[in-house]
Formats: sequence, C-alpha cells, structure tokens
Amino acid sequence: MTDATFPPAAEAEARPVRFRGGGFRPSSPRWVGALVFVVLIAFLEWGTRAGFISNLTMPRPSDVFATLVDLARSGMLWTHLVPSLTRLLVGGAIGAFVGIAVGVMIGLFSVVRAGLVPLVAALFPIPKIALLPLFVIWFGIDEASKYALIAFGTFTPTVVATYGAVDNVDRTLIRMGQSFSLSWSTIVLRIVLPGAMPGILSGLRVSLAIAIILLVAAEMLGAEYGIGAYILQAGSLYDLERLFAGVAILSLLGVLMSGTIGVIEKRLLGWRA
Repeated sequence: MTDATFPPAAEAEARPVRFRGGGFRPSSPRWVGALVFVVLIAFLEWGTRAGFISNLTMPRPSDVFATLVDLARSGMLWTHLVPSLTRLLVGGAIGAFVGIAVGVMIGLFSVVRAGLVPLVAALFPIPKIALLPLFVIWFGIDEASKYALIAFGTFTPTVVATYGAVDNVDRTLIRMGQSFSLSWSTIVLRIVLPGAMPGILSGLRVSLAIAIILLVAAEMLGAEYGIGAYILQAGSLYDLERLFAGVAILSLLGVLMSGTIGVIEKRLLGWRA
C-alpha cells in the first residue's frame, strides 16, 4: 500500500469537520417567524373577503386591527391591560420564585426530595382552573384570589422543571469540582445552577404560558377590568371583532414573554456558545 492512499497529516488537520445541523446550534433568520404570521393573516383576510371563510365564525383581520386601534385611542386598552399585567407579573413572579427555590432544594437535599416529590406529584395533575372557586372562598373575590391562582399554577410546573434540570447536571463536572476541593456552596453556585439554568428557563416558558391561561380564567370569574373580562363581555355580545382583539392581545403577550425569556437565555447562557 502506497503513501498516496492516506492524505498528509497537515492536510488532514487543515480540513475542518462540519457537524450536521450547524454543530447542533440551531439558528434561523428572524424574518421567518414574522413571515409565517403575515402569510396566515393574509390568508384569513383573503378568505373572509372572498367568502371562503364565513364572517360569522371568523372576523376579518383588518376589522380586528381597527378594533385594536379604537381600543388604544379610547384608552380602554390600557384600562384592561394594566390590571392583567399586574396580576400576571405579581402572581407569576411569586410562583416562579418559590417554584425555583423549592425545585433546587429538592434537587440538592435527599430529605426534601423524599418529602416533597410525592406532594408535588399529587398537586401537578390537578386542573388549576377547577380550584378557582376554592381560592375565591379562601382569599375572597378581590385580587388576592387571582394572585394565588396564578402563583399556584406557575409553581407546580416550575418545581418539576427545576429539580429535573438539577438532576440532569453532568455529574462529571460535580466530581471534578470535588476533586479540586471546592466547597459545597461553590459547587452549587458555579456548577449546579449554571448547568441547570437551561432547563429552568425552558420550564419558565411553559409556566408563564399556563399563567396567562389562568389569568384569563380568573378574570372571567370575578373582575370588572382585564383582558379576560373584556373577552367575556365580547363573547356574551357575540362581538367577534372585540373577542378576537382580546385573543390577539393575549397572543402578543405570550410572544413578548417568550421573547423576554429568550433575551434572558442569551444573557445567562452565553457560555454555551
């Protein structure tokens, strides 16, 4: 066998190895997501104008947009949006903070895990909306019951995501820290929490989406102002333009919250690049 069969060592080293999927670092142009929304809205506009889609079941997107503009001009948009944002931020922040703290404790301490994992497993599958009347009895029909419902609905998925993320931290890194005689607190702060952060943030995406759902349910039961109350009023009058305007606000709120989590991920997880 001649030496020509094998490439020179220098040539082999200079030839880069390309990973499939861009090195497992997914990236896509930002305009693709916006294009999907534009195409969908354009299709609905065309379908409702051409009669392909009945106006009794789907309003024209242009009419929904005009309703949103009227809401903003009249000031009613902020009248309904500000209470909803306050409830969402307060309840979601309480649930997320307590959920992350409890999840980290479950992941780090065996006694806490043995005591709380069965409790969390029992609470997690309970439909949180079904507990709304109970929260009203406990906390009253004012803001406290809405905060409590949103916090509880955010708490359980955050706990599950957090202690699962702590469990998935590479044990080799922890043993390496122990071999360098790092203290327990240093290992937790420098190895465990950074390693668990991707899973925690992914869990927060789900938890905050659940918080929006519970926000609407709470406002439909006992609130004069809020996006949920606005949607309920529009639905009772069969005003599809107002109803879909409220749904559009909720969708935009979800997109903004997901984008906020994305920004936090870029800030905190830049070490993964």
